[in-house]
Amino acid sequence: MQGGVRTFEGIIIIITEASKMRIFTCLLKNANPKIEYYSRFSPSPLSIKQFLDFGRDNACEKTSYMFLRKELPVRLANTMREVNLLPDKLLSQPSVRLVQKWYMQSFVELLDYENRKPEDCEALNDFLELLIEIRNRHNNVVPTMAQGVIEYKEKFGFDPFISSNVQYFLDRFYTNRISFRMLINQHTLLFGDDTNPAHPKHFGSIDPACSVAEVVSDAYDTAKMLCEKFYLDAPELKIEEFNMKAPKRPIQAVYVPSHLFHMLFELFKNSMRATVELHENSEQGLPPIKAKVTLGKEDLSIKISDRGGGVPLRKIDRLFNYTYSTAPTPSLEPGSVPLAGFGYGLPISRLYARYFQGDLKLYSMEGVGTDAVIYLKALSSESFERLPVFNKSAWRHYTTTPEADDWSNPSTEPRDASKSNFKAKR
Repeated sequence: MQGGVRTFEGIIIIITEASKMRIFTCLLKNANPKIEYYSRFSPSPLSIKQFLDFGRDNACEKTSYMFLRKELPVRLANTMREVNLLPDKLLSQPSVRLVQKWYMQSFVELLDYENRKPEDCEALNDFLELLIEIRNRHNNVVPTMAQGVIEYKEKFGFDPFISSNVQYFLDRFYTNRISFRMLINQHTLLFGDDTNPAHPKHFGSIDPACSVAEVVSDAYDTAKMLCEKFYLDAPELKIEEFNMKAPKRPIQAVYVPSHLFHMLFELFKNSMRATVELHENSEQGLPPIKAKVTLGKEDLSIKISDRGGGVPLRKIDRLFNYTYSTAPTPSLEPGSVPLAGFGYGLPISRLYARYFQGDLKLYSMEGVGTDAVIYLKALSSESFERLPVFNKSAWRHYTTTPEADDWSNPSTEPRDASKSNFKAKR
């Protein structure tokens, strides 16, 4: 915001660069009661079908404005209340504080529209511009928050309880961000000037006839370019489709192609890296990566199979932990696109799958390879947003002391039963 006029609870404020930070600090104090107020409401989950029906049949900017001017603050307030339950040492990290500042600024700016009437064309235009500004502001939320967690871990280490809370929080925080951007993108694409001319049949970010195999191929091609840049080689791809509903016909879905691309791109990156590093000196060359797309009555599934050597069972859960990565930590230089390394690719991809009631699972055989399966709902009417809610149950998760494990833990050395002090009673 370079300057201009803002309103807060009926007060008109002229903002200049010199007074911007001073006024913002004042607004923060006034916003805290509003955060508490909006956090009392639960988010209203929408289905892909509802998004599509609105964009196709009832696309009214006033209706969208009326919904978003309350729903966006509700979703922001729910996650902002939950942030404050994190350990103080994590909240004190500069990158985490920067993310908090972005969220607070966006929340305060949305409050300007609490009482602006939808009949006011200027309000609608201002709101549209604000959503674009907020979306741009939040572009780097994921890597910035991830960097804050990495710095905290390197400085203080993690105990199991704090690690569990951070994992729980980030799953919810990043899911909230996915939903927040989904709402903003639908509004700006439907009513703004940033509609993508390459996809004229899309309704907002939703493709009513998304060709799954095409998205698989696009994600593979992009990952292949990256792999060839780092390794000068990449495995080939083989795709198969199994359409239970309409045999021999390509599988189409009502879905958000960008979400699907994000998941597939991450899986292909991981499969390619593992495959190349295991087989780069093999005389037989690189084994191909196989993709199977299947459509059943309830599920649309995509399986990505590689021969990259797999991972041990004990490491599968770690792959979905934030900050865990099997690759070296990459450079943070602007413009660089690492093949792997920050450790949030897989967990974020799983959140994209779960966002509309799907899932992402890994099945690995150490010494052979890994199968990664994306599960999506076959019916758009069943693809409802899965949203975090700030309530007593969430609060208790952060405050309840973990109970002692009621299963035995292996020691570093096997126990020699013959030297046990236990004497059997005769």
